[in-house]
Amino acid sequence: MECRPILSAMRRNKAGALLIALQMAITLAVLCNGLFIIEQRLSFSQRPTGADESHIFFIQNQWVANPPDLSARLQTDLAALRALPGVIDAFASNSHPLGHSGYPQDIKLSPDQKSRTAQAAVYFADEHGLQTLGLKLIAGRNFSGAEVIDKASWSAQVLPPAIIITRTLADKLFPGKEPLGRSIYLQPDNRAVQIIGIVDRLQVPWAQAWASKFNDNSIIEPFRLLSFYSFYIVRVQPGQVTAVLRAAENRLIEIDPLRILGKSQSLTAARAEVYRDDRGLAVILAVVCIALVGISAFGIIGLTSYWVAQRRRQIGIRRALGATRHNIVRYFQTENFLIVAAGAGAGATIAVFLNLWMATFFEMPRLPVSYVVISIICVFFLGQIAAFWPALKAATISPVEATRG
Repeated sequence: MECRPILSAMRRNKAGALLIALQMAITLAVLCNGLFIIEQRLSFSQRPTGADESHIFFIQNQWVANPPDLSARLQTDLAALRALPGVIDAFASNSHPLGHSGYPQDIKLSPDQKSRTAQAAVYFADEHGLQTLGLKLIAGRNFSGAEVIDKASWSAQVLPPAIIITRTLADKLFPGKEPLGRSIYLQPDNRAVQIIGIVDRLQVPWAQAWASKFNDNSIIEPFRLLSFYSFYIVRVQPGQVTAVLRAAENRLIEIDPLRILGKSQSLTAARAEVYRDDRGLAVILAVVCIALVGISAFGIIGLTSYWVAQRRRQIGIRRALGATRHNIVRYFQTENFLIVAAGAGAGATIAVFLNLWMATFFEMPRLPVSYVVISIICVFFLGQIAAFWPALKAATISPVEATRG
């Protein structure tokens, strides 16, 4: 089909053509980035922690004042928790996956290295830690009881005798090499510590986007935290989380009423709470994208129907000169295709610049080209579908219309 008469008709209806093109450009730009953000947020909320989440709960324990016999109190509490019916194992730690608390650790491979090789999160655990969390040890060994030492506070400068790290961190530090037996240097004291084990996965405590760069870089250190507060992490038999959680709280209060039990929660509930905002944002963006697509579709239908009403006599003349209904439908579909193509080109440019702005100010990842391509296809499909009904309506115009005033 010749495009010259179509372009000529579009020049006579510049406002309508520009309006549709602008609408398509905005739709494509928002659709690209909206779908990308939705995918990012949903993928964040579905990241596995590496722990046996459905069978684990934690209790935040805080001592009143600062008792001098914290080590004995800690051992008594853990022995009581492990003795509860339905409990598989328990240990005390400074943090837990999806807990928001903890501290990052800079790692170097030599003492005189200027910048860090990697960043990781640190978890404290005794010889019961791996079993309690349900972590998969893929190389090396677990801590022995003799290697676990007391640490008076989170910030106390105590060198761990050995560490266990995640596979992701091992690949980052020693790509293509055997990490077991090697030493890394931990900040801030910059002393060497040996790697004795590798676990398959253990997510860092933070679920925010800034931590996604080192999401699975975790270190387990053999410490018993003798701080005024810590987390008791307990793993139970299937279906026992709620019952054992209540029993554990009651047992701890029974052992020592002069304590404060803070937040108590299963890891499953913690996941739902931590990622609630991400899921909410995904829903809001999905609604916005659907609404924008609907508005764009109705805009195309309305303007195309208006053009059909304005050009009834011209369409009747074309029908009288031999144009078939198929020719009329193809005319309006081609006209709409050209308008949408102009809008898609502008929208793709806007989408890329919008993503670059968000990547600069909000540390978002760059928009993959595939999202732009998919959005362009969706916009073209939307445009053709929206214009199809008015085009069919135009095709029903009789050649008799050419004789009417």
